[in-house]
Amino acid sequence: MTDLARAGVADTVELVTGGVMSARAVVGAALARIEARDPALNAFSRVLVDEAIAEAELRDAALASGEPPGPLHGVPIAIKEELDVAGTVTTFGGDGNSTPARADGEVVRRLRAAGAVIIGKTTMPEFGAFPFTESASRGVTRNPWDRTRTPGGSSGGTAVAVSAGMVPAGIGGDGGGSIRIPSASCGLFGLKPQRGRVTTAPYPHLWWALGTAGPLTRSVLDSALVYDAIRGSMPSDAYRAGGDASFVDAVGRDPGRLRIGWSTKAVALGVRPDPAHVQAVEDTARVLTSLGHDVREVDPHYPDPTPAFVPQFFSGIRAEANQVEHFDRLERRTRQTYRLGSWVKPEILEWALARTDRISERANRVFQDVDVLLTPAIAHRPPPVGRLDGVGTLRASLRAMPSIAYAAIWNVAGNPAASVPCGLADDGLPLAVQLVGRTDDETTLLSLSAQLERTRPWPLTAPVA
Repeated sequence: MTDLARAGVADTVELVTGGVMSARAVVGAALARIEARDPALNAFSRVLVDEAIAEAELRDAALASGEPPGPLHGVPIAIKEELDVAGTVTTFGGDGNSTPARADGEVVRRLRAAGAVIIGKTTMPEFGAFPFTESASRGVTRNPWDRTRTPGGSSGGTAVAVSAGMVPAGIGGDGGGSIRIPSASCGLFGLKPQRGRVTTAPYPHLWWALGTAGPLTRSVLDSALVYDAIRGSMPSDAYRAGGDASFVDAVGRDPGRLRIGWSTKAVALGVRPDPAHVQAVEDTARVLTSLGHDVREVDPHYPDPTPAFVPQFFSGIRAEANQVEHFDRLERRTRQTYRLGSWVKPEILEWALARTDRISERANRVFQDVDVLLTPAIAHRPPPVGRLDGVGTLRASLRAMPSIAYAAIWNVAGNPAASVPCGLADDGLPLAVQLVGRTDDETTLLSLSAQLERTRPWPLTAPVA
């Protein structure tokens, strides 16, 4: 009998379109797993029980009528709270809004058009400000590998829903590592795509040049399937990526012999990687060498991303806070962050965006000598939950530094970057490395990640009851 908790996107599509199971049965099983597993983990802020069942029945009816199935036909997918789903409140992880969205955001619309079933909304810290999925209104979200530990953030609810086997895939967002950090903490594959690869419509941008949306999955192929369904820009988007090659095709293609540079040097000053992460990078470098790649240690000569990142961070939070219906319901820390960001006037934001281009040019110099950069995904092991308890903006920012130490620079630069699982550490929690690619070159990362996945398979789900 098929274990649906371990079935991925591709598996689920095959089961439903092949007539082995109905979409209704797949969705019903996912809802049962959510009911059984989520109370101890807090991945979902809202489960769309009736809506998901009705949508699954529509998928079954379409298939029975002879309508060609979409590439995600019958797949239950969870959506991070910052994305619009028609009929639900876009909460941004808090209580600032109370009116349901009238229409799906474009990413959600594309998921439905591809045959997916939207099963619920997932927890996040308010406005995704910090890489720990904790909030005053939603409570603490826990890592399914160890419930005393954080799953990271800000897409922590999505990561937990997928890692715990509640759904095959979920959508997150990444403005400073928020797809890669929870993927690394929960044993998932998480690719931050090139800036502008995935539309942010109906919004023109997500934290200006920093943010993008994308899936968290248990396999490289599953990620590619979802990306091929949702990628592409809209006229309203502030940014657009180049190239249109199929991500699914890239997964099935041998990457060839690549020049791969590795480094454990952190971008953030004063941050030292955990020895387990250094070992993971070195072990991965040896595996890649055995696969025939030209692998060598490099110094990336990272530029300081702070002048570009910090103004966009504050401006992004302020822009989202200005749009909510009930500013007074925002968390105390969020309102403090809002006040602290008052110095980011339009001329300062314009200056920061100009700095973004300069930092991107300098960060990309490493790719004059290598095709892919290999680094740790995060610096620390997933810390205990409660990282945001009783702390203000400045202390929360300091606690966030080990999480974003290797990730945030690639939001500023715009490059694609992926968190790739590489087994478990001695503490029983997942290990991961980060692969960074050239501008617009997700396909090389996908081919290389798939090669690593075949050579060194990783656990598919956390060992939850």
